[in-house]
Formats: sequence, structure tokens, C-alpha cells
Amino acid sequence: MLTLGCEFWTGAVAQDDLTAAENRGKQVYTQGTSPSGKEILAYFGDSSLEISGSAMACANCHGLDGQGKPEGGVNPSNLSWESLTKPYGVSLVNGRSHPPYTERGLELAITRGVDPAGNKLQNIMPRYQISRDDLTDLILYLKRLREYRDPGISQDKIVIGAAVPAKGALADMGRAVKSVTTAFFSEATAQGGVYNRGFELKFIEIADTPSATRANLEHFLRNEHVFAMTGAFIAGSEQEWATLMEESKVPLIGPLTLYPQISFPLNRQVFYLLSGIDEQARALLRFAATKSVLKDTGLAIVSPESKLNERVNEAIRDQCKKDGLKAPEIYKYPAGRFAATEAAKIVSQANRDAVFFLGSGQDVLLFMKEAEKLHWFPTLLLPGPNAGTDIFDAPAGFANKLFFSFPTSPVDQTPAGISEFRALAEKYNLPHDHLTAQLSAFSAAKILVEGLKRAGRDVSREKLVSALEGLSRFETGLMPAITFGPNRRVGALGAYIVSVDLGKKQLVPVSSWVSTD
Repeated sequence: MLTLGCEFWTGAVAQDDLTAAENRGKQVYTQGTSPSGKEILAYFGDSSLEISGSAMACANCHGLDGQGKPEGGVNPSNLSWESLTKPYGVSLVNGRSHPPYTERGLELAITRGVDPAGNKLQNIMPRYQISRDDLTDLILYLKRLREYRDPGISQDKIVIGAAVPAKGALADMGRAVKSVTTAFFSEATAQGGVYNRGFELKFIEIADTPSATRANLEHFLRNEHVFAMTGAFIAGSEQEWATLMEESKVPLIGPLTLYPQISFPLNRQVFYLLSGIDEQARALLRFAATKSVLKDTGLAIVSPESKLNERVNEAIRDQCKKDGLKAPEIYKYPAGRFAATEAAKIVSQANRDAVFFLGSGQDVLLFMKEAEKLHWFPTLLLPGPNAGTDIFDAPAGFANKLFFSFPTSPVDQTPAGISEFRALAEKYNLPHDHLTAQLSAFSAAKILVEGLKRAGRDVSREKLVSALEGLSRFETGLMPAITFGPNRRVGALGAYIVSVDLGKKQLVPVSSWVSTD
């Protein structure tokens, strides 16, 4: 038996993946929702109390492994196909017995609450209103439930994927991220891994275009059998990554991007650590709303045209409404073709003395110089990642009028966190550059390992996702405390606000953490 068990686990990585239909059935089983968007309803008890299927997912009582989770005197049935279809049927302690389940018998149990002998099931078992297609997919998944194990997990190893840029201007950053990620999982394996499983790390290189990245990622996921991914550089290909993670059901923790894809319904597989530009914009507005100039005249937005910036514009409009501010005026310009003179003239005439600028640091510097010619010095709000060093050359008239958002700060770095990272850096001779990206990748890997620990020995992707959803105020020691939840996929929602000392050419903190929860 021991030999067979080892062979089973050793071969688990190479087993066939779930089919599309089985994957759909898995969603019905684990989440109580339909991949097609069709409604699933549960009817509970003699009064037929109607409840959303998502609140009464099969896995809630029967467990992700289908074995049943005894609780409060209730012993849910084992839903593995082998158990349901035992040739000799079942005799229960309450005297009820029934022949083996068939597909039709299971359909009746799910939709009408009766077993194959026509006996009424316990009231604790809901009756479901579910489409024929979803019911068929659910039963297909139940047939795989007992023997299926997610790819990338074996008796002694967990396969983790990561993605880095290897060419062009970001190649050095990619090498730094690859170094710290490799070092982290090498050290974790040397320390015994998680439940005596070490880590195997596999990398994919980012392609030149989103479509090429998608093709490479599809090939990678299909052939490398990774259990989860961490710290992947997805900037510029956010939608492609989010879509493929959802389709493949591969968890992705801590992707590097300024534009998290967090529209509802949420992508359950992707966990972002820090706020993107849209949430940073909300934090900036919450801070600026305390300033009378913004309350008196309202805000203008200067924004390059892009789908991503339109999302940020919408976040700004929404936050203005929430804070009781005037609706913002918006000046858009073609990306890469900023007419600074025209923009300064038009925006100054809009009588808005605060400007939210979404362009590059070079563009905002040109804007400020043109505004100076008009003797107009509005308060400027900028996402910190967009600003760059150009901001230190701002005209003197903008002193005390420049405010930036940053999703993390040195105040988040605890002595223990710094010590842990330094020890890893010294032991593995990590690069000294691109520290921000290294700290993010290190934190992502740390959160993934914490999720694996909480998921337990019998880990699965679904258990990992559930464990991460339970993470609350988790301290990496290098960034703000991380909290996830079923309806939350950004770990630290908010930003710090800083200004700039134009004389000393340095940033100056002007706020504590501004939450956008």
C-alpha cells in the first residue's frame, strides 16, 4: 500500500488535466456558481428557504475532497464516485438504505432531495435549481473527484512558476527578480519546505507583445504543470494573464503591475499585493479632499488616451462623487503626443485649481512650465510611479503644491523583515539594484508559502485560494499588512502621500497610510 501510495503521488504531476466540462463542474462544486452565469439556487428545509447557490456550495459541507466534513452532529456523505456507486448500495445507521447511485439517481438527489430508493434526504441537504448543462458538468467532475490531484503537486515537491522580462530595458530588473525568487524557494526547500515538500521553480520569459506573451503562457501552463505562480511580471499584458489564470485555475500571487484587474466578478485566481494606479488615485483624492482649494473649485484631469487610463479616470470620478466634490473636467491627449501649451491654456480656463495628472514625468514637467508662463500654479496630484525624477525640476511656484501617492513606504519595513531579507541577500549574493521589485517578489513568495502552510498537507489549488482568502493583516515585514477575502483581491488597499522639497530635491512624507477600504 505504501508503494502504491508513493507511485500515486509521484505520478500526480503527470496526470491528465481536467477537461473543460470537468473544470466547469469543479466551479459548480466548489463555488456554487455557474461558469455560464446562469443562476443556481438552493432550497433549504421544509419551508424551502431560498438561498443563493454560492452560499451553499457542495464543497462547504462535503469538503473539497468530497469526503464529507462532520460538523454539529451532521455527517455529510462521501461524494466520490466510487463511494456513490458501490455495487452493494448503502445502509445507514438510521436504518435507511438505498441501491447504488446512477447519474440519474444523483440528479434526483441534487434537484429533488431523494436517494435512489426514493427516501427523502436529510433536511440539511438543500435541493438545487440548476441548469441541465451545469448539472451534467457537476456529475462529470464528481467522477474525477477522488483520483484527481492538481498539476504540480507530488509527495515531495511543489512546482512553482514565475515570469520575468529577459530582454530590453527591463532585462536587469528581470534578472534581479529571478535571483531573489530563486533564492527564496531554494532557502525554503533547504529549511524543509512545506509539509516536507520542497520547491521546484520554473520560469517563463515575457514576450514583446501581449499576444505573444499569451501564446507563451498557454504553452508554459500546458507543458510545465505548475501548481501556482508568484511574482510574475504582467505589466502590459494584464488582461491576457488574468484570463489565462482564470481559465487554467492556476493561482497567481503578487503579480507585478500598476493596473490590477479587479472588476467584478472577481478573478478568484489572482491575488495582487498593492494598490494599482486607480486605488492610489482614490487615496490621493481622499487626502486632497481635506484641502479647501479642492472643495472650492474642484478638479481637472489631464490624461493620455488609453483603456487603462480610462479606468483610472472612472475611479477618480467615482471618488469625487463619494467625497462630495464637483465632477472633474477631463482633458485627454494622444499618448506620446502631449501639446503642453494647449493643455495648460485649456485647463487653466476651466477654473479648476487642482489637477490630477496621469501622464509621464516628462509630460507633467512640460505642463508645469507652460502653467508658469500663465502665472497659474494649481495643486498637482500624481501617482508616484508615473512621476520620475523630472518632478524635481518643477518651477518654484509649485512648491508645496505637488502631491504623489505610493503604495508602500520604508515605514512598513520592520527590523525583522529587513533582517530576513538581508540574510537571504548575503547568503545568495543577490543584486543590489531594483530593490523595490525584489522586495515585492520576496513578499509575494512569502505570502504564497504562508498560504500553502494554511492550506494543509492535502493541499489543492482551491484550498490554497481559500487559505489566501482568509489572510488578514499578514505582515511580510517589507510592505503594508496584507488582507485578502472572498471579495477582495488587493492585499493593501490605499497609499501613502508624499510631497517634494524642490530646494533639496527630495520627497517628503505628508500623510500616514490613507486607506481606500
